[in-house]
Amino acid sequence: MGYAKAGSTASLIAGSISGALLLVAAFLLPGSPVAGIVLGGIVSLLLIGYFLPKFLSTHAMMPAGMMSLLSVIGVVLAVLAWMRK
Repeated sequence: MGYAKAGSTASLIAGSISGALLLVAAFLLPGSPVAGIVLGGIVSLLLIGYFLPKFLSTHAMMPAGMMSLLSVIGVVLAVLAWMRK
């Protein structure tokens, strides 16, 4: 979104890296659930650390609010999956 709105190459690179890491976490889940859950949870925590302060200061729903919400959901799901394992 940052690349589409402002032409930010850094947003494109960061989004690609975090997306790739989340895909790796998803592919790890069947064979190594602990590694997949931990990787997904860490990436989600890092995204919260970046986007939540931006959302709280700007109150802009796109992209900071949406990414904050999705990241919180990711952390909650990772914790629930960890508790179920």
